[in-house]
Amino acid sequence: MKSKASAPGKVILFGEHFVVYGIKAILCSINKRVTVTAEKTNGKKISINSKIGKLVLEPNKSISEINSPLKPFYYLANKAIKNEDTGIHIEIDSEIPLGAGLGSSSACCVAGSAAIFKLFRDISKEEILEHAIEAEKTIFKNTSGADCTVCTYGGIMEYDKNNGFKKIEDKPNFQLVIVNSNIEHSTQSMVSKVKEFENKNKEKFSNLSDLESQLVKDVLKLVKENKTKEIGEKMNKNQEYLEILGISNNELTKMIRIGQSSSFGAKITGSGGGGCIFVLTNESNSKNILKKFKDNNYECFSTKIDFKGLNTF
Repeated sequence: MKSKASAPGKVILFGEHFVVYGIKAILCSINKRVTVTAEKTNGKKISINSKIGKLVLEPNKSISEINSPLKPFYYLANKAIKNEDTGIHIEIDSEIPLGAGLGSSSACCVAGSAAIFKLFRDISKEEILEHAIEAEKTIFKNTSGADCTVCTYGGIMEYDKNNGFKKIEDKPNFQLVIVNSNIEHSTQSMVSKVKEFENKNKEKFSNLSDLESQLVKDVLKLVKENKTKEIGEKMNKNQEYLEILGISNNELTKMIRIGQSSSFGAKITGSGGGGCIFVLTNESNSKNILKKFKDNNYECFSTKIDFKGLNTF
């Protein structure tokens, strides 16, 4: 018996870093997916196979002893077969670049949770999400759960630390071009860098936070009105704030300027220091923007908002 599920990646449209300090963020899922296939096997073994490696272990190992990026899948499988006389084999296929701020780990945890638990019983999206967040905490201890949430439900959502997430029902028709710097970066080091900025520049950071909070409020209205040009202008403004925080660098700035010169707007998505930027565009201009970046030897692709979220089959 096999069970299969797929979940989309995500971008943070607005509010990265500021969200840590209680400001609202806006996220959306994108139509690049992770697909996970789970299958019951004879013998009590958990085996996991993906492009980034393999993991084969007996059940009931301590998670703290497992040094593998595949351990969220082990965590989920171990939980699912706790009272079952079976092993489990898991195959992972991903369209999402790793370590690029596009929610690869969250999409893996959501698709993994759905595929694994559906081998044994019907399970609600709410419970799938709960297991996915637990699994992601095995690699990112302080995850907010926002990424897993948008990967589960799809579309656009707003999120803040105090009120959690709220789905935005509007469906704007803009497109995104994602451009990968291929610069390795550490989310933790970027978060620490912003914290250092905040400690040294209390008043300046407070002013920036107020500006970001108002910007996000404005964007929520613009999304409702489907005003792509004005949303792009807000993206460029948000990028200015991120550059003041010090999470950009020469390469990211160069990429953003290419995007801003030929589209509605462009900015970093995620923690910065490396990873990806995205460019806001529409169908008529996306090929032109892709060509510009490819001519400059950047890895890039076009994507749309994914409104489906988690899919099981």
